[in-house]
This record gives sequence, structure tokens and C-alpha cells, in this order.
Amino acid sequence: MKIDLVIEASDIITMDERRPQARRLGIHQGRVVGLDEDLDGVEATRRVDLGEVTVIPGIIDAHCHTTWFGRTQIDLDLSRIRTVDEALTLIAAHTETVPAGEWVQAAGYNQHLVGGAYPDLASLDAVTAGRPAVIKQSSGHAVIANTEALRRSGALHASDPDGGRIERDSRGQVTGRLEETAQALVLDLLKPMSHADIVRSLDLATSIYASEGITSFTEAGIGAGWIGNSTAELGAYQMARDCGVLRARAQVMPTLDSFELAHGNPATPGSIGLSLGARTGLGDDRLRLGPLKLFVDGSLTGRTAAMSAPYCGEPDNTGFLQGDAEDITRKILAAAASGWSIAAHAIGDAAIDLAMDAIEASIAANGTPSTPHRIEHASYLRDDQLPRLARLGIAVTPQAMFVHRFGDEFVKSMGQERVPGIYRARSLLDAGVLVAGSSDRPCIDGNPFLAMRTLIERRTASGQEFAPQERLTAQQALASYTRDAAKATGSRDTGSLWRGQLADLAVLDRSPLTSTPDELSKTRVLTTLVGGKPTHGDL
Repeated sequence: MKIDLVIEASDIITMDERRPQARRLGIHQGRVVGLDEDLDGVEATRRVDLGEVTVIPGIIDAHCHTTWFGRTQIDLDLSRIRTVDEALTLIAAHTETVPAGEWVQAAGYNQHLVGGAYPDLASLDAVTAGRPAVIKQSSGHAVIANTEALRRSGALHASDPDGGRIERDSRGQVTGRLEETAQALVLDLLKPMSHADIVRSLDLATSIYASEGITSFTEAGIGAGWIGNSTAELGAYQMARDCGVLRARAQVMPTLDSFELAHGNPATPGSIGLSLGARTGLGDDRLRLGPLKLFVDGSLTGRTAAMSAPYCGEPDNTGFLQGDAEDITRKILAAAASGWSIAAHAIGDAAIDLAMDAIEASIAANGTPSTPHRIEHASYLRDDQLPRLARLGIAVTPQAMFVHRFGDEFVKSMGQERVPGIYRARSLLDAGVLVAGSSDRPCIDGNPFLAMRTLIERRTASGQEFAPQERLTAQQALASYTRDAAKATGSRDTGSLWRGQLADLAVLDRSPLTSTPDELSKTRVLTTLVGGKPTHGDL
């Protein structure tokens, strides 16, 4: 048999316990066909000796917002500002490039970098010169709008929507900040994004993914609702794939807002789903439907996540659910009855309790799905919640980089006594919970090697240790972004390099298993292959 390619390297990390490391790897028709002695006497169309490098399975980002991230490469970026005045200066300069009457859009505003401050409405109006303007906060859970945008949206005189808040000052005047579901009042005016704009965003985003060794990702919310971009967004993903600009395998999660009552299924009256009866798993190894994405609560950084105890300094604030608890439960059960796995955005422990209750009821009624149910973020977990997650087989997707970027703020908002439960890692593994590496990009820096460093070190931006008992080994950190992320996304042929697996891999200038944490964070990706074909670099 003559195969397509044999790669030789000083260190091939397979992430398969049957043979953890190798020096030769064979690829044919996009899949791994053998390692080391399997290839003795085998002819190949091409042989490449990469020398002193490390080859790993392709990185899997199990929770990110790819279209949104691509859009941030186009919009004004405020992620590096250090004062509100600096933000206003940048917005003023950008406004001059925007035609009169068109929208001024900016992204990446992080109030924690400027002492918790926001641009006031009058100042924002002054620098945007009558154009409607919206600034997305880095968390994705709030926007800042100017008066013209508020006027067009009707938010100036609207009541708070279910699961959201229109911020008002002590005089009852709207400030411009719209939290959680209230964002949709303004963001809906910018939708739907055209297929061309979505394809361009996916092109820009997945080019960066490829440069970081990412070969698969889960898009955490497409379609309708404030996190989606178009009710036809899946079609844009297909277009990007067909045009060759979707440089990584994509699992996409339709939002709950995209669902409707499913008809023609008398066995499950009242179930909900997508038109035509599609459900989790439809598609191929390049593009497929993932779980249903729904929001149970808000964010930890915005103090809107639903907690069982108040935030520090706010005795009346325990966050809030994004809807009535019974209604959230009913919708989870209805979607599961139609064959959907559930991906519940649940950050506070009270929200996680609700999500687990509903998922447990759905398992009792419908069994365990082949693509695991998931809790997205699972940012604050009590000790008693861990064994229940394991028993139910629920995968979780915490984001390590939030510990580094926001850990110091979490100490202030949650108190030192709750720090051990924030963005857990080791205790989840010890309890038998499946933990998938993920970024939540563009809410945070999505570089997977920076995230692995944080999983190993558990230090905040100020250098303080943050629940050091939650540290992972380098092997565990790499597994979370490869083998374990594949399991969490329901993929059986990615995440490791073994016979029959898809030939998705990254060639690195150093080993993530033997590098110091500082060296790990400086890892360079030399080449990325998806199905044996380069998406970054070359062989």
C-alpha cells in the first residue's frame, strides 16, 4: 500500500494511552494510518522529516464565538484602553471614518481595566456626532449605546425585558448600558448580518485559529437572539466551508431563540426544535450541529450570574436568571424530547442547580445522548455540585484565562471564602467530571497555550495565586484541549493521533509537556494540518 504522507519528528505526542509518544506518523486520505513500526516497509508519496519539533493533536476550542471574534477584527478594538478618555478619543477618531447616519461600532470594552467606569451618555453622544453607536463589552453580557441608538431601539422609554436590565441613574434616566437580554433592543437593529459579512468574519477568525494550532471549535450560539447573528447563519457557515475559508472543523450550537414548536411528532407533543426536525449531530466532520445553546443566567464579571448568596458589598444582589425557572426547565425538557443535547450557559451556583435539575429530568425521560449535555462556563461551583455533575455525565467548559484576567476582581466580588469554587479544574477531574478546554473568545485572549499556562499556574494578572489546589499538570492541561475536548463535543475521531483518527495536528517549536509555564506561553505553531492538509504554515 502506498500512503500519502509520512511525518517524522523528534517528538509526536499522541494523547492515546496505548502509545503516548512516537517518532513517525502516517497519513492517508486525511486520516492517521499508523505510527512507528506500523510504517515499516510502507511506501509514501511524500516523506517529511521535521527534525527537533513536537507534534500534538490539533487543538479543540470547545466554546468560542467565532463570527463575533472575526467581527472584532473589523470593528474598533477597545480591549487595550486604560482610561475612559482614551476610549472616547479612539471612538472620536473612528467616527470620522463612518459615513453620516451609519453605525459606529466598537468592541472589547472592559470596565475592570478602567476602575469599573463607563463613558457617560453625554460624552459618548459628543464623540459620535449624531451617528448611532454601540460598544460591546468584552464579557458579551452588556453593551453601551449612545442616545441615537437608544432612540432608534426604543430603549429610552422601554421597561426591563425578562432576563435583562436597562440601567438607569438615581434620577431614573437611562445611562446607555443595556445588560443581558436588554442588549437585543439595540443589537437587533444591526441584524441580520449578511452571508458575505459572516463569511468574511469566519475567514478572519479561523485564520487566527489556524496560526494557534486550533483545528476544531464549537461556536457557542448561532441564529436568533442577542448572541446570534442571523437566522440563516448556518447557511453562511456552509458557504464559508464551500469557499475554503472555514479553516477548522466547526460544531455550531443553535440558540434557543432559533427554536420553535416541532410539528408532526405525535410521540413528543410540545417538543421544540429547528424546522425540518434537524437535531444535534446532523452534518459531517467539517460542519455539524451541536447542542442547543440557552442562557440560564448572566456573568460573574457583571455580577449578574445567579448565586445562592449575595455578591460582596451588595447584600441585595444575588444576580438573576434569564427567564422564569419553570419556563427554562420546560424548554430544556422540550428540546431534549426532540433529540437535542443541551448546552446551558450557567455561571452562578444557583443557575447551575437549575440546569442540573432540568438536565437530570431530561435524562430520566429521554436517556443519555451520544453528544454529552454540557454546562457552559460553570464558573462558581459548590463542593456538593461536583459529584452530581459526574453522576449525570455532564461536561463542563470553564475558561482558565478568566482566572488570569479577572481573578483579582473575583476576590473582591465573591470574597476569599468562595475563591476555591471559581473556575475549578483539578477538583472537577478528581470528581470524574469531563472538562473541556475553551476560550469564550473574544471575551478573553483565546491563545490555548496561554490558557494551558494558567491551568498549570493558577495566577492572576497581578501574580497572586488563585486557588492553587486547582492546578493541573501539563499532561492534564493538554488533554483538556485535545482528547477531553473531543469527548465533550461528541467527536470520536479527533483529539488524539491514532490509527483511524482524523489527521488534525499542530507542529510546535517546543513540547507543552516539558516546557516551563513561561516557555509554554511563548509556544510558536509552525504548521497546522486539518485532515492532513495545511491550514497554517507548510510541510
